[in-house]
Amino acid sequence: MRTSSFKNTLLKALDGDIVERLRLQPVKFELKHEIEYPGDLIDRLYFLEEGMASITTTFKDGSQVEVGMFGYESVIGISALMGTKKSLNRVYTQIAGHGYTCHVEDARREFDLGGDFQTLALCYVQAQLLQAMQSAGCNAKHTVEQRLARWLLICGERTQVDTFKISQAFLADMLGGGRPTITTTAGILKRKGLIEYTRGEIRILDVPGLTKTSCECYLTIKNYLDNYTKFDTAITA
Repeated sequence: MRTSSFKNTLLKALDGDIVERLRLQPVKFELKHEIEYPGDLIDRLYFLEEGMASITTTFKDGSQVEVGMFGYESVIGISALMGTKKSLNRVYTQIAGHGYTCHVEDARREFDLGGDFQTLALCYVQAQLLQAMQSAGCNAKHTVEQRLARWLLICGERTQVDTFKISQAFLADMLGGGRPTITTTAGILKRKGLIEYTRGEIRILDVPGLTKTSCECYLTIKNYLDNYTKFDTAITA
């Protein structure tokens, strides 16, 4: 399998022999496809090529808040290589797509060799942590308008599309706000000519304008995810 044919950032960076040892299988992700659920065994890794998935923290009352996003740069389930056996979060697709999957055992065997797969996997874990920390700071510091602009930009960047079917209820969950607040905020962006928003579908019209409306967190997170294969993860004694 030629690695140049991959869109996924990590797979594209691997040598062909490593990819062969992972024994990848193609997989399609339908809308709302449940990839992980709290307490369920993590037995597979997933490498998105197209589409988008959210990782959320779910509370006892059933509410949830997004704590991370997966696009073409991602490896879902990678915590299993660090010793996690059961998922701590819910992961499910918000935009349908496709990618590849492999058994955790095959990935762990390659990871334990200490080669490029291990290095890149650790780089991606670092990018995930940086994204989560930046998002936490963003949620505490910035306005709903800035955060919605940031979320839409990251979603568009990670999926490489400009139109999404997204409900107001979902956006409220992802941003940790009330539905009326999200409705009002989306209306502001619409009136500014930055997006179109009708019947649960959002289309990004003006990326530069949306970037200006967003906080600095968008470009910071984008840089993390675009460049994680260049992170220095060297471990020294």
